[in-house]
Amino acid sequence: MLGHAGQRSSFLTRVPFAATLGVTHPSALPHESAQGAAITRLNWKPVFQHPPCSRTVALPPREATAGCEEARITPPACQLPHIFYCLWILESKMDLSHRFSKRELVLLYEEVLYTIRHRLGKPEHHHVADSQELYAYVQKAFGMDEEEHRVIMQQVKELESPVFCLKATVKEAKGILGKDVSGFSDPYCLLGIEARSQELAHPDHKKRMKAVVKDLIPEDQIHRTQVISQTLSPVWDETFILEFEDVEMASFHLDMWDSDVMESVRHKLGELTDLHGLKRIFKDARKDKGQDDFLGNVVLRLKDLHCWSDQWYLLEPRTETYPNRGQCHLQFLLTHKKRTTISSRTQPSYTVHRHLLQQLVSYEILQHQAGSITWDGELSRHASTVLYLHATQKDLSDFHQVMAQWLAYSKLYQSLEFNSNCLLHQITSIEYQWVQERLRPEQKAELAESFQSLLTYGVSLIRRFRIIFPLSVPRSTERLQSLLRVLVQMCKMKAFRELCTLSPDLPGMVSTALKSGTMEWFHMQKQHLKPMVKSMEENGRALSRLLVEVVGDLQQCQKIWNKFFLNTFKLNLFSIAFLELESLVAEHIQEQLHEIDSSMSKPTAESLFQLYMNLQELYRMKDFLPKREGPLALRNFHQWFKEAVPQWLQKAYTIALERTQRAIQMDQLTPFGEHNKHSTSTVDLSTCYAQIVKTWQQLSWPDPEEAFMIMVKLVEDMCKIALMYCRLIKERAEALSLSEQNEGEAANRLCIVVNNIKQLRLLILRLPLQLDWAQLEQRTEAVIDPQQIQHTLHNQLDSTVSCLDHEIRDVVQALATKLEKGIARHIQELSSSSDTQEPEDSIIPLMKFLESELQYLNEHLVQENFNSLLALLWRHTLAVLSAAAGQLGSSTQHYKKLHYALKSLERCFHADGCGLPLETLHTAAFLSLETHLALCSSTSRKLIQKYFSNRIQQQLDTNSEKYGAVTIKALYRPSEQKLHVDVLNAVNLIPLDSNGSSDPFVQLTLEPRHEFPEVVARTTQCKRNELHPLFDEAFDFLVPPEKCRQEGACLLLTVFDYDTLGANDLEGEAFFPLCRLPGLDADEDQVNAGQVPQTRLPLTHPKPTGDEILRLLESRKGDKEAQAFVKLRKQRAKQSKETE
Repeated sequence: MLGHAGQRSSFLTRVPFAATLGVTHPSALPHESAQGAAITRLNWKPVFQHPPCSRTVALPPREATAGCEEARITPPACQLPHIFYCLWILESKMDLSHRFSKRELVLLYEEVLYTIRHRLGKPEHHHVADSQELYAYVQKAFGMDEEEHRVIMQQVKELESPVFCLKATVKEAKGILGKDVSGFSDPYCLLGIEARSQELAHPDHKKRMKAVVKDLIPEDQIHRTQVISQTLSPVWDETFILEFEDVEMASFHLDMWDSDVMESVRHKLGELTDLHGLKRIFKDARKDKGQDDFLGNVVLRLKDLHCWSDQWYLLEPRTETYPNRGQCHLQFLLTHKKRTTISSRTQPSYTVHRHLLQQLVSYEILQHQAGSITWDGELSRHASTVLYLHATQKDLSDFHQVMAQWLAYSKLYQSLEFNSNCLLHQITSIEYQWVQERLRPEQKAELAESFQSLLTYGVSLIRRFRIIFPLSVPRSTERLQSLLRVLVQMCKMKAFRELCTLSPDLPGMVSTALKSGTMEWFHMQKQHLKPMVKSMEENGRALSRLLVEVVGDLQQCQKIWNKFFLNTFKLNLFSIAFLELESLVAEHIQEQLHEIDSSMSKPTAESLFQLYMNLQELYRMKDFLPKREGPLALRNFHQWFKEAVPQWLQKAYTIALERTQRAIQMDQLTPFGEHNKHSTSTVDLSTCYAQIVKTWQQLSWPDPEEAFMIMVKLVEDMCKIALMYCRLIKERAEALSLSEQNEGEAANRLCIVVNNIKQLRLLILRLPLQLDWAQLEQRTEAVIDPQQIQHTLHNQLDSTVSCLDHEIRDVVQALATKLEKGIARHIQELSSSSDTQEPEDSIIPLMKFLESELQYLNEHLVQENFNSLLALLWRHTLAVLSAAAGQLGSSTQHYKKLHYALKSLERCFHADGCGLPLETLHTAAFLSLETHLALCSSTSRKLIQKYFSNRIQQQLDTNSEKYGAVTIKALYRPSEQKLHVDVLNAVNLIPLDSNGSSDPFVQLTLEPRHEFPEVVARTTQCKRNELHPLFDEAFDFLVPPEKCRQEGACLLLTVFDYDTLGANDLEGEAFFPLCRLPGLDADEDQVNAGQVPQTRLPLTHPKPTGDEILRLLESRKGDKEAQAFVKLRKQRAKQSKETE
């Protein structure tokens, strides 16, 4: 049962992984009865600090559980916790004590106090020796205040002590004396516990050492091993349970004897081998017949033993004749029997231990300051000591402990994110110790379910690896790599292959997940970047931004993520992502560009050019594919933009032309450098030509014939610019000369003009090389005659060289100033203004300030820089408004002014589309602030109505019936102004009584109460022991029709489980909107009651942490109606079984 010596030692010394978390399913130990009741599956519930309780904690009467030590209870099933809430929990340190009920927590606390109080064994060097420290630690871990701790501790002291046991395993011996004629012995051992050893008072006295076990210990308390014949190295491996009362006084005794059997002298002479054998024959002749020979003994004080130990002990002699008598290998474990705590008497040891693991580890995680992502499973010395004591006292086997750790960690990984490397230790341990027959059927099913659950969850994380493991978060690559390694190792386990009947194709699953995840990511990005204004220009810009995201993602896949999937699954992530995204991009862009024609606007064409370049970059990434089968969807993407090419070329020409003209106007026709003989306009002209060349290179048009036509157009445009420059630079020189009337200066300007033309000539002559005409001729040799190229391109260039001109364009750049201080000052004045002032009046100074300043900047800044400035001012304005909104104790009018200011500033910065786009304005901070201000500026009654509107919407969105459902028929009779409700039945209610059933009844109320102050609550009859009760009761409510149309007006049906003692338990609640009542909008009673359809309403539970509306109402301390409403909803939340 204890297994190999090394296994137990590794568990007890390696605390971070061996004594960690509780598990989902309880498993019975081999020595426990298999006849108990079936164990209902419990979902993992991490328990954090419980809020202090001022009342006295009373444990249930022990008479009710007497004699049930081996019984197993059947707790109700609970719902699985949500997967993605771990970071919010750890950052806000939320109170999750509701995961264990107070009674369960008290019983578990009694168990741990009992464990510490009755600890056995000498403490390990790495454990906490002081019990008071352990008491203080568990008090914090369980969230018990001093009064609770005192009461439970007193009850623990009154409990009967357990039966202390020493589980002694006699493993083997070596080097013992040979007592037989053959030189060997027939050894066996006698062992037992002496209750009161007198040697303790006289440790130097040797007389007691000569006494044998049968003289010191009663015969019925002596245990005997088997006789191993003819050996000096016997192996027994026999385990005995030795009970004792006082660990301080008791001592362990083991005597080793040589068993002598009556043999004839003739037989002994036949075994004679040497002179020593002859001496033994004479010695035997002097002995009494059948008397055994003493081989040695081991005497140990129990208080000197650790809880678990495994070592060799010297066999001590009774005389000094043969002092070296060999060694004996013994293994000890100090355990309990008949523990009198309620948990020990009513639950299996395995279940109790996993609950304790769960509680302590949950507390440890909460205390970890760095958060769950960096938590690596390391527990404190206090937690290690408590778990060590409980495991040894309960005598839990190594295998069951390892399985418990796996179940817990694998479940925890799906709730609180931490380093998945922790799971590798459990995988290795289970693989090393795996024996399927050691598990019961329910344990096998539980382990198989954990494998499948982690596999499914892990694949889901891989599917969303871009979101779950963002590169912006440190160590994301390590976390993903660790997860991949865990999944691979888990699927290789013998336990996985034997328990999971359908062996999964893990690489195939991962490949499918990566494809679907890539598709999901693309659609998410597409939706996120979707333009607010449905125009071709905005669509083009949005598509360009989408392509930037796609290319960036593929670069990350190729450079960072791909190696992990290749090494682990032999999967090429880049190929999977590229082929998927390439197809999606092609389909999406073709769908968006189907309306393009030659009459498109210039902004549209400009946005499409950027999109074209992004597509080029994406398509070039095909070179990283290892192999391709079939053509790509983007292979002819350039054809989608044929209609836009003339616009692009015209745009390039227009820009170059305008820049050249401005440059000439600013040129003073003086050398711009000490060693230069041409003026500044030539530099600008060179830049213009370079940009046109860049446009050609960016186009990189695949079709050779169409590419030739584009080249012709570009060369024609550059020649036009050259001729215009020649004409304008002369006119500039003439104008300057006329203004100065200086002959010398006029001559100098003419020289500069000549030099400029020469410089332009050099630029023109370099064009064939820059535009790579040679390559173009090679590409077009099959479709265009080389003579045509010579005639069209070269002749045009040669004719332009003789008469050139320059063109310049002036570059003007505006400066902007920052306005944060002025904005902050005006918002502060607005916030501190009198509540009697209307919001429209209080915002006037701020709007005037912005109008004057922004108008000036808009006139002097280009649109791009002006928009950047607006974006900075917008973020600053939101921060200032948020700070003003966060002031405590502010009035409703205060928030109304801030809300009005926010909406006014939004219109100002948007400027009917001329300013910032709405997607830029509507940041997360803006949306959060807008919602907060809208709520804060509402009255309490309006908030209550909003609360019920939200609950009605949640009701409409709910499809799950995990808490059951209630069926009703509702009808409004306008003639009587009555609401008629038939409560038909409820189904699939959750059992809340200890007998596995419930006593349900339905309470009907009209909400909000301030809209229906005179309508009293109605209740159905209580149905005993029913989970599917049939009520069939009718109720009438006198309600005006206009009240039914109010916001949030609803019929609240609350299903309770009736309790004779204490408050009724919540089964669930359902919200039926009164605005949807049949007959409400009719002038007369046109709806027949028999034709009214039944309405099945799923039952829901409120979120235990509440929502923003309740917190806002709770902050209005002076509003009695708000406080009463919050109190009622809090009472419901306390009974909720919902998790965040």
